[in-house]
Order: sequence, then C-alpha cells, then structure tokens
Amino acid sequence: MNAPLRSFGKPARPGRSGISPADGIERLSAGAVANGSLLGFGNGRSYGDSCLNDLGTLIDMRATNRIIRLDAPNGLIEVEAGVLLSDIIAYAAGQGWFPPVVPGTQFVTVGGAIANDIHGKNHHRAGTFGCHVESLVLLRSDGEVRHCSPTTNADLFAATIGGMGLTGLILSATIRLTRVPSLAIDQTATPFRNLDEFFDLAPEADHTSTYAVAWIDQMASGKQAGRGVLLAGNQAEDGAFATAKPGRLLRVPFQPPISVLNRPFIRAFNSAYGWKQGRVRQSRVGYQSYFFPLDGVRDWNRLYGPRGLLQHQSVMPEEAARDTIPALLAAGRDAGHASFLTVLKRFGDRPSPGLLSFPRPGYTLTLDFADGGLATRKLFERLDAITVDAGGAVNPYKDARMGPAVFERSFPNWRDLEALRDPAFLSDFWRRTALALEPAIVTSAA
Repeated sequence: MNAPLRSFGKPARPGRSGISPADGIERLSAGAVANGSLLGFGNGRSYGDSCLNDLGTLIDMRATNRIIRLDAPNGLIEVEAGVLLSDIIAYAAGQGWFPPVVPGTQFVTVGGAIANDIHGKNHHRAGTFGCHVESLVLLRSDGEVRHCSPTTNADLFAATIGGMGLTGLILSATIRLTRVPSLAIDQTATPFRNLDEFFDLAPEADHTSTYAVAWIDQMASGKQAGRGVLLAGNQAEDGAFATAKPGRLLRVPFQPPISVLNRPFIRAFNSAYGWKQGRVRQSRVGYQSYFFPLDGVRDWNRLYGPRGLLQHQSVMPEEAARDTIPALLAAGRDAGHASFLTVLKRFGDRPSPGLLSFPRPGYTLTLDFADGGLATRKLFERLDAITVDAGGAVNPYKDARMGPAVFERSFPNWRDLEALRDPAFLSDFWRRTALALEPAIVTSAA
C-alpha cells in the first residue's frame, strides 16, 4: 500500500504509506509489536491529526471492507471496520434501512465513525453513532481479540467509542440501522435575519423535524450578524429508495498556490446565496443533496490552498450560547478571517456510551478557515478561550493544534481513556495533548 495517508485538512501534506491490515493484524496477533507505535487509519476524513502517527506506523484499514451480514428484519448490520457509510447505504437502503447517524460526508469508515463517535443533523433525536453500536471486535497489542459490548468488556467498549483509535485495532462492528420510509427528504428552509431569530426557531425545528442544521454567514455584522438559513428535514413518507452512486461530477484538478476561498470570494458567495431576503421554502431533495452536499466535488479541500484548512468546532451549554456564538463569529471577523462553511446545530441530551464523546447538550458551531499560519493559530487560541471559558469544549477529531490545557478543560476525564489505551497505540494528537499533560507517563509507544 503505497498511497500516502493524509488528514483531510491538509491535502498537500506529503503523507506516509501505511501497512496493510494483514500485516498489522499479524503483528498484533503475534503479540510482538516492535518499538514504536501503531494506529488504525480509516479513510482520512478527520480534519486534524487524530488519524496520524508520524512517529509510528499507520495500519490502512480500507481493504477490510466486507459487509458480513444484514439481519434485515431487525436492522442489524455486521461489517468490517473499513466499510464506508456509502457502502451501507447502497447495501441496506433498498430494504428500508439507513445509517442511524451520518456526518457531512458518506466517505467515512465504520471504524472511523466509532473511533470519533461521529454526530449528524439528528443528534437531538438519535444521539451519536456510538449510541447505535451493538458490539465491536477489538484486537489489542497483547494478541488477544476482545469482543466488546455494553455487557462484555464494557470498559473497553466505552473507551473505544470516541477513543480516537487508541484502545486497539477495531476489526468489525455490529450496528443497529434506522428504519426509514424513503431516502428522499422533505426539507423546510427558513431564513433568519440574525442569531436571536435562530435561537427562537431551533427548539421548534428540533421538535418537528428528524434533522436540523443551520448555515451561517459568518461575515455579516451589525443587526444582520449571524444571519443564515435553517434547513429542517424529515424522510418523505411517499418517496423512493433508489440509491445513486456517490456523485463526483466535479473535481478540483490541482492544488492552487493560494486559497481560492478568500474574503472577497466568500463575501460574494454569501451575497449570492440570497439569505438576506427570503421566505420559508419547502421542497423535496435527495438524501445526498441534504446530508452530503460536498461529496459531489472531489478534492474540494484543495480550494483552501497548499496549507489546507483548519476547522474549529465547539460546543457550549445552551444557557451560554446566546453570548458565546456571537463572540466566536465576531472573533473571526475581527481577525480578518472568513469562514466558508459555518454550521450551527443544537445537540440533544441523549448521552453517548463513549468515554470521550464530544457532543453534549447545547449548541455546536463549526468554522472553516484557510490556514493562514501564525495569524490563524492566534485566532484559534482566541476561539479556544471563548469556548472553554463558557464551559464548552473543542472537538478533538476536527483539531490540528489545540494545546494540552484546552484539551483538559474540554475533556477533564481524559485520564479514564489513558488508563485503557493500548500501550502500543498512539496518535500525533494524543502526544501533543494528553501525554504533554503527563510527561511522567512512560509507555513502549511514547
């Protein structure tokens, strides 16, 4: 396997080759892991460095992509860790089943979905992906295969969900799918003039809709600060189940020397989008358009330029959101940075079974910026401070630069994961954050 393995946030990064699943499993099964660390690698859709291991070895799990069985009457699907969510949709949708939780792309592996405990537009109803994992099979560096579930090896099960691949190598999992009446989405698009209007709309949208997400114009200021459109949706009762091959009609063919997604472009895009004026619009859209709008553009991350993009996703308690979210948006404007993809959602109160799950009750804001070097990192330090001072957290699997102190304030229980981490598994993120908090920790992988 010679293809370089990269984080999605850094498309121009040189990358490294990984070893095959067979080689990785052979090493682990023999209980003879040499000095140096391992880490499973899915499809590289994490934006930061939680999927990277520059001082060790990555096990490229994409070849373990077999759907083992589908229990169609009960909606249980057993798959190998490298199966993509798009594979599950193609295989199970015709029988009325859909993944219980999907992020903004269908090109993530099941192993990655578990390791990051991904969330989607339906967190207020369904919680995280980990809420729907019935069981998983984990290979540890002592050579033992652990079958994990809420009742068997329950501590490892909880640590593996949201554990960023640090508890061992996920080989397979059984997921409980969601019964849907069709794949089409009946969407209601509601423009709002400012954040106060959004906060008034969001609870009702969550009450009436399975899915809800808002797109924000981060550059708008004054009375229009936080203007946007709330996209609420439900699966259509009379729609079809036809799936389409994931669209790749467009492609960014090369790496531009600078970021194309600069302030003038984004300002023009926001003006053309038409959310300054508008009315509530109802329409029926396809599932790919609603859930995965960027999947149709291959290599779209190249548009951010050779340094790539940095994403900041935060979550804050509901009572702090009306003050915190405007402050986060303003910090970007004040720093002269423009976010092309600015997403605002409301998390529900369904707890995740994972130890280090990012979602928690409140609101989550996602900002995407072209990496402008030192200036961007100074902005992100400001965003971190606003978030944690409000009692919130920064998402680790979207991060490429948060400091140890911010990580600890976001996840004060991180030592629970460290206690269950496989000593042979490590990532660049964990070195940079957790191990920097505990320099006395000595493992064979450090």
